[in-house]
Amino acid sequence: MALLDIRQRAGYLFLAVVLGQIFLISAQVNSRSGVPILEQVTFGIFAEVQRVTSSIVSGVRRTWGGYIGLRRVHAENEDLKRQLAAAQIELQAQRALADRSRSLEQLLALRDRSNLQTKAAEIIADGAMPGVLTKTIDKGTRDGIAANMAVIAPAGVVGRVVVPSPRASNIQLLIDRNAAAAALVERSRAQGVVVGTEDGRLRMDFVSEIADVVEGDLVVTSGIDGIFPKGFTIGRVEAVEKSGPAYKRILVRPAVDFRSLEEVLVVLTPTPAREAAEGGKE
Repeated sequence: MALLDIRQRAGYLFLAVVLGQIFLISAQVNSRSGVPILEQVTFGIFAEVQRVTSSIVSGVRRTWGGYIGLRRVHAENEDLKRQLAAAQIELQAQRALADRSRSLEQLLALRDRSNLQTKAAEIIADGAMPGVLTKTIDKGTRDGIAANMAVIAPAGVVGRVVVPSPRASNIQLLIDRNAAAAALVERSRAQGVVVGTEDGRLRMDFVSEIADVVEGDLVVTSGIDGIFPKGFTIGRVEAVEKSGPAYKRILVRPAVDFRSLEEVLVVLTPTPAREAAEGGKE
């Protein structure tokens, strides 16, 4: 065992001597370029190490720079998204303001044409009772609103005030099944009563069988019910049907789109029929 260790040590020593000899020879022998071989080999090794290290560092730097760049681009994208969302909200607000301005202009034009004393009101809620078609407006008795005042819109008749309170009022829509308005056909002056139906449309009853009524005729208020001023649009005749031996049954398409109502006018001026009735009571 000791002999084997001696031989291994001798082998290591011999290898060390050989490598040292090669090292000395390399340090003394020059290459064709005049540079010692040892220096050339050492430089080659260190140059390769430097090249690999530089490549790794450059790769890490590029990766880190790309990551930072991506973070910056991501932040810029998020900022652009926020700016776009804010611009879209602002655009919607401007569009809503423009729509409201047009609606108010139409109300003002209607008020000027009608020569009636009116109060502009905004619809703030739909009716809460099932089967009853009503809406709530933001004007009440403090604004001069009273029960049975007519409510109109630029397109035509909306309904009447049924329950006023100090700051708000409930209005019954004309298409409600319990609503009614005295009406006439503008072209032929045929008279009847317009009532609401179960499907949210209108029907004109008590029109004489011999009356001249055709599809497309304009139906307006007659003013004799004491609620609605005369001559305001109710709708157009959709169909004419026979209803018994003496009357026609007329279906009327409402002029007002009740689903998109936002602003209305409440008519404060009493109709001649109401003034006459109130004068008779006195």
